[in-house]
Amino acid sequence: MTEHETTPETTGDSGGTTTVVEGTKQESAPVAAPPVPVASDHPDRWGRVDADGTVYVKTADGERVVGSWQAGEPAEGLAHFARRFDDLRTEVELLVARLSSGAGDPKHALTSAKHVRETLKDAAVVGDLESLAKRVDHVLTKAEEGLEKAKTAKEAARTQSVARKQELVEEAETLANESTQWKTTGDRLRQILDEWKTIRGVDRKTDEQLWRRFSKARDAFNRRRGSHFADLDRQRGVAKNRKQELVEEAEKLVQSDDWGPTAGRYKDLMVEWKGAGRAPKEADDVLWQRFRAAQDAFFARRSEAFNERDAEFGTNAQLKEALLAEAEAIDPSGDLETARNQLYKIQERWDAIGKVPRERVRDLEGKLRSIEEKVRGAVDAQWRRSDPEAEARVAQFRERVEQFEAQAEKARSAGDKRRAEQAEAQAQQWREWLSAAEAAVATR
Repeated sequence: MTEHETTPETTGDSGGTTTVVEGTKQESAPVAAPPVPVASDHPDRWGRVDADGTVYVKTADGERVVGSWQAGEPAEGLAHFARRFDDLRTEVELLVARLSSGAGDPKHALTSAKHVRETLKDAAVVGDLESLAKRVDHVLTKAEEGLEKAKTAKEAARTQSVARKQELVEEAETLANESTQWKTTGDRLRQILDEWKTIRGVDRKTDEQLWRRFSKARDAFNRRRGSHFADLDRQRGVAKNRKQELVEEAEKLVQSDDWGPTAGRYKDLMVEWKGAGRAPKEADDVLWQRFRAAQDAFFARRSEAFNERDAEFGTNAQLKEALLAEAEAIDPSGDLETARNQLYKIQERWDAIGKVPRERVRDLEGKLRSIEEKVRGAVDAQWRRSDPEAEARVAQFRERVEQFEAQAEKARSAGDKRRAEQAEAQAQQWREWLSAAEAAVATR
């Protein structure tokens, strides 16, 4: 043995030590074999050359012939074989360095170390073969440990990869069966696929099983999404047809002068529009513009007509105020017949003027009624004073009633609604007077 071969109180291989402590064994951390001396520094320490040029290397079992040197001085031959040993030593030290740094591939190191170990027995080199053999054994031990760690790490990585793909599959299945957020879910499934492609280390059988589940989930989601949008397209087609009908009706109503009912119908059309659902966006926008244009056109016409009417009604109110001033000047206490004729003419002009603003109707009509009541009261008093003339007045009032009823009927036949209403109002006034006259005759 050499000074590099042994350490006191140790047993086992060069990859570790077992220290005896009070009758027990305690495993210590692996201890690397000492570095191998450089042979070319003192080649004669590890070998020799005899007189005929044969080169020997010293081993624990004695000397072994490694070659013959005839090219020069014997010392040069010894140095040559020592350099060859140093080449082997360098190769082994490189394996040690790579394994220690973690940069080396344990499998490659194991193969290389085994190859060196096999060649040492017959290697044509001169050097500390025993120390180099221990160094190689150390490399073998470290490489095997590295392989075991790599195997463990690989298995852990595989387990983690399988678990992650399992999570992704379960998420995809949940989304495929439950989600109605079509765009968000579609984006998420693409993200899952992208992540799936980055996950490595799953065995082929497991990977294929998980992939089939993931692919099935994607297909299920795509079918549900396709069915949803197909239904949506059908619904939008129905909505488009219905909205087309509403637009056409709205456009037909634009020229209507029946303001109240038509405005009500437009409100109904709006309710129906909202209940029709969404048509395809482009068609929906076009139809909506047409619908709104028809609505706006009608209400613009109505607003213009109402403005004209309000202006006309305001003028009518002024005219009726002027008539009231004339009516208030009637004095039935004098010539009652003249007063009655004056009132009659004022009533005809009143009706001919037409409507006034709604807020003025009660005031103006009330004032006229007061004047009519004043004249009627005077007529009643005269009737009571001149009973012999009552029958003639009854006949006269009946004639006037019939006259205005005939006018009303004629106006209705001609389609003149306003004239018919005016004549009917005058007939009603004379009916009231007729009723008073008849009552006076009945009670005299």
